[in-house]
Amino acid sequence: MSIPPFSTVLVANRGEIARRVFRTLRRLGIRSVAVFTDADADAPHTREADHAVRVPSYLDIDAVVAAAVSSGADAVHPGYGFLSENAGFARACAAAGIVFVGPGVEALEVMGDKIRAKEHVAAHDVPTVPGFSATGLSDAEIAAEADRAGYPLLVKPSAGGGGKGMTVATGPDDLTEALATARRVAAAAFGDDTLLLERLLERPRHIEVQVLADAHGTTLSLGERECTLQRRHQKVIEEAPSPVVDPAARARLGEAAVAAARSVGYLGAGTVEFLVAGDRLDEPFFIEMNTRLQVEHPVTEMVTGIDLVEQQLRVAAGFALELGEIRLDGHAIEARVYAETPARGYLPATGTVSLWRPGSARVDSAVETGSVISSLYDPMIAKVIAHGPDRETALARLDAALADTIVLGVDTNIADLRALLADPAVRAGDLDTRLLDRRGTPEAPEPSQAALAAVAQRVADAGTPADGSVWGRVGAWRAGGAVAARTVSLEDDAGQVHAVAPGTAGEAVVTGGPVEYWVHADGGAHRLRVVSRRDAAERRRTAAGRAPGAVDPDLVAPLPGTVVAVHVADGDAVDAGARLVTIEAMKMEHTVVSPHAGTVRLRTAAGAQVARDAVVATVTPVTQVPELVEGPGTRSTPAPEASTGSATGAAQVPELVEGPGTRSTPAPEASTGSATGAAQVPELVEGPGTRSTPAPEASTGSATGGAQVPELVEGPGTRSAPAPEASTGSATGGAQVLELAEGPGTRSAPAPEASTGSATGGAEVPELVEGPGTRSTPAPEASTGSATVAGPATSPSSHPEPHDSAGIPASAPIPSHKESLS
Repeated sequence: MSIPPFSTVLVANRGEIARRVFRTLRRLGIRSVAVFTDADADAPHTREADHAVRVPSYLDIDAVVAAAVSSGADAVHPGYGFLSENAGFARACAAAGIVFVGPGVEALEVMGDKIRAKEHVAAHDVPTVPGFSATGLSDAEIAAEADRAGYPLLVKPSAGGGGKGMTVATGPDDLTEALATARRVAAAAFGDDTLLLERLLERPRHIEVQVLADAHGTTLSLGERECTLQRRHQKVIEEAPSPVVDPAARARLGEAAVAAARSVGYLGAGTVEFLVAGDRLDEPFFIEMNTRLQVEHPVTEMVTGIDLVEQQLRVAAGFALELGEIRLDGHAIEARVYAETPARGYLPATGTVSLWRPGSARVDSAVETGSVISSLYDPMIAKVIAHGPDRETALARLDAALADTIVLGVDTNIADLRALLADPAVRAGDLDTRLLDRRGTPEAPEPSQAALAAVAQRVADAGTPADGSVWGRVGAWRAGGAVAARTVSLEDDAGQVHAVAPGTAGEAVVTGGPVEYWVHADGGAHRLRVVSRRDAAERRRTAAGRAPGAVDPDLVAPLPGTVVAVHVADGDAVDAGARLVTIEAMKMEHTVVSPHAGTVRLRTAAGAQVARDAVVATVTPVTQVPELVEGPGTRSTPAPEASTGSATGAAQVPELVEGPGTRSTPAPEASTGSATGAAQVPELVEGPGTRSTPAPEASTGSATGGAQVPELVEGPGTRSAPAPEASTGSATGGAQVLELAEGPGTRSAPAPEASTGSATGGAEVPELVEGPGTRSTPAPEASTGSATVAGPATSPSSHPEPHDSAGIPASAPIPSHKESLS
């Protein structure tokens, strides 16, 4: 043990795994060499190595081997991913006289092909999941085989790993698209679009076994890991040992894993993965063998006390394993910290880490303060691993460590990890691989009062208002009275605006400014934006006035990436849920779908690079207005025929039916140019909320005679306002009329512009919102000479425009924050 196995080792990888291997190399006194691309020139792993060599790509075999030769490396450690399971890379290392720290070429070739691996281990009595290879089959032949195998089926690339390209076909209708998606991702990620289809087990658990083997005939099982908590086939939380595997099941799993490893003459560290049906833990099915170190290897290291990287190096140098009896001590759990936005469907996030501070546990990290997270590589930025004498203690310690982990400047899944650890099913160990899918997409976490107060205090200390207004510079004041308390308006990632008074916030940590701040407080991180009082009021008004279920017609890119497919043509009519464009980033595909039926206008094209929140398409819905639905007090009746110049056609409209508070009276005779015939209409009877008043005198060409009509009395939901002045040909005189105030079932909306001869200006009027007793229908087309276009309107009111509590006019424009590519 005192003699190091090698003098110099090049690590053909990046990020946290490169730094993890460097740690063992330093302890053993071995010189470390890093490789880096231009994007990683200042990355932590590049600076941490004893020597670093630039390569054009981590996948460039010739460049990596040349770097090993030029740096004097005795061996190359591939880490995981990239070239770690590439038989061609192992051959190139051997040809250059450099040791490949991993298994032999045969094991890489057999186990690197999932189809071949499955056939190979089945011949050695290792149980496998029912399924078939799609090699050489047409889509029609695959569909026939799928019918025989039975649905649901998991469609996955034969090459590679990490869950990339895996899709589910629940039936024949899903199969064609599942095949296309899997092939496209497999070709991009692995350069091989060969597919394997397997039966999808119900409520399965994903359990894997760590093996170690040397060239002296020893192959060992180091126990199992529970890797069931996955999203999109990417593991999120792993633990050792499994909470449901008893000693007898552990022995069966270990025997199957050792048999699979021995069948290919395996050397070094490897992982044999199994699926186990939730109700049949005694029947594990082999799914694949990963011929490398796994991301989750730390949990095995913590329960066995064995440094797996050291054992890899020793085996590669020809030493025999000398580990004695394998004992499992306590429980270890690992959480993967991803740069992603859970509230956006767990899409990868990018940005610069303004502050990195690890918590109180083992942390294998790819970043530090100042690191740039790009869309070029995997979004995992760290692993947090906790150990305890039992599972309950390990869970509590992991949660505490995550609460103390500070990552500011970029979105992460830390808050979601903590919520997952608190899930009753997770705490009970009642797991299956679709548990995370059933949890759905979470809301953006709400910032605590401590977080809000800390940012408000930072803004107050800075002394410069975000909007630069004179009122902001003057500060809070009150004429003839005490100084008013100052508040700061802060918008969170959910779009909620908080009016906050500055204050102390204990151990809160704040970065950024002057408009966007990041804060860590109470175990969570938040991004907060300073908004002016005007913007805050407008956003509140917009939220209050939006119709229930209303969706923005502009569809944005959920993350930065490349448009790899456009599924519609510009101007197409699309249904709700129609696929519009597909964006690829970090070897993952994300499809933007239409939220409603309408006409699509494309704002991007295949091959284009798009930024996060850039508008990629606009789907304009069919214009609709609420229609009164027949119910108590109404019945449908044909609208009166319009005279010359009429604004009304013959559409059927609801008619008020006589009932409490109404009585029938002849409608006033229409004058020349009137839009109304002589139909009998109900008249409101005086009662609570009404009083009789003479109708205004009709102007020249008026449609209204001198009948007395009830006048609504001001009450909840109304306010008095002078009636708009009638223009020539107006149907209304100058009487004061009641104006609907905004409230349930209404929202303010600009009145439609009047056509030639219109009596309507551009005043803002209440608009009916769809709700009980209404439904949307296309507005009737206006005839030539119409007095009104697209709906009811009034001329501008003479009373002052309503203001909100902040003194902002209700009709003030609402700023847009979208970026358009058009």
